[in-house]
Amino acid sequence: MEMYASFIGTAPIKLWGLTSHQRLQRILERFNVSKTVDDVETLPADSFVLLLRADYLFDERVIQALINTPNCLLISKDKAQDQPIAAHVRAESASLARDILMNKKSADSLSNTRKVTCQSLCSSTFQQQLKKIDPPSVEPITPDKKFHLEKYLFSGSYKGVTDLITKWVWPPLAMQVTRLCTKTGLKPNHVTLTSLVLVAATTLLFWFGLFGWGLLFGWIMTFLDTVDGKLARVTVNSSFFGNILDHGLDLIHPPIWYLAWGMGLQTFFPTLPWPSLSLILWLILAGYVAGRMMEGAFEIALGKFGIFCWRPFDSYFRLITARRNPNMLLLTAGFLTGHPDIGLLAVAVWTMATTLVLIIRLLMAVRVKITAGSLTSWLDELDPYSKEPSLATRIFTSRQHKPNRNKYSKTSR
Repeated sequence: MEMYASFIGTAPIKLWGLTSHQRLQRILERFNVSKTVDDVETLPADSFVLLLRADYLFDERVIQALINTPNCLLISKDKAQDQPIAAHVRAESASLARDILMNKKSADSLSNTRKVTCQSLCSSTFQQQLKKIDPPSVEPITPDKKFHLEKYLFSGSYKGVTDLITKWVWPPLAMQVTRLCTKTGLKPNHVTLTSLVLVAATTLLFWFGLFGWGLLFGWIMTFLDTVDGKLARVTVNSSFFGNILDHGLDLIHPPIWYLAWGMGLQTFFPTLPWPSLSLILWLILAGYVAGRMMEGAFEIALGKFGIFCWRPFDSYFRLITARRNPNMLLLTAGFLTGHPDIGLLAVAVWTMATTLVLIIRLLMAVRVKITAGSLTSWLDELDPYSKEPSLATRIFTSRQHKPNRNKYSKTSR
């Protein structure tokens, strides 16, 4: 049957440059719900409709779950009272559901419809794509909450398990630059294309031994690599081209930078002692490819959540594993101490060491798979509402928003 959407009311403010209607429309289009109606009386008789209070900020997972759950009424705790904020009903019940959302009628007047909450609607709080625990929720949109809600959306766009630079250094500045992008009309693809130019510039500067300028351009690129993803998520504005370009760029450019750095050393140090430059570069390339293969093998054969979300050790290890940002720290340290050759050697050693750890962890995971039958992520085993979270939970559960529990709990499903 055909699926429609209808928005009840409007929000008094924009969040990250979007009105509530614009945000909801973009989210719904992601889930193939593109038809909206203003007057539910005009709905075809055999259709379903998703009604949403536009003065509330909805987690995307809540909307997706609502689409997949017909004949339900979503309830939120608002000032200690049960507030109906969304419904998925048949066309013949749409007018009544609209009146309930507008507080004109009691929620109990809608028969054959069960009441649900965010917690009962969404069975898991673990987001595999963003590699983190994040309880789904809805929030009322009010002018006094603008900063809080924008921060909520921004922190929700961050990965929980990532490298130490992305996790702890970039966020404050990235939020300000993302805000500037929304104000000036810059799109995620604009930022990604700028990153592409910076990748090329950094490569050339490294190649000619201009390591200082290369590091400056390289660090700006790594920062923008954070901004484009956050901008895409907070504005619900991503494209197939942008995703391919962003992920392809992330995969390919690090070994190219290391090669260019090595070529630049021929200008900085015309002759290098053993281990030779070529050996260093081959070790880096082999370690990089092998590490990526271990990660891919784990996701394909063992757990789609990824090797770095298997156990707390793996999440801690992701903070410092030999990816671009930790390796850039090693190159920067080498340059600042006047030994760019030692910086590259450190990258080679660290790359091989972390790849060895990944190989061992993959073999351990295979053993668990054979003996236990399946693997689960430690993040999926957490209680996001625990009053005494562990250190790992505090570190890798980046968004500390905890929706209120109410009488419509998980057990009501």
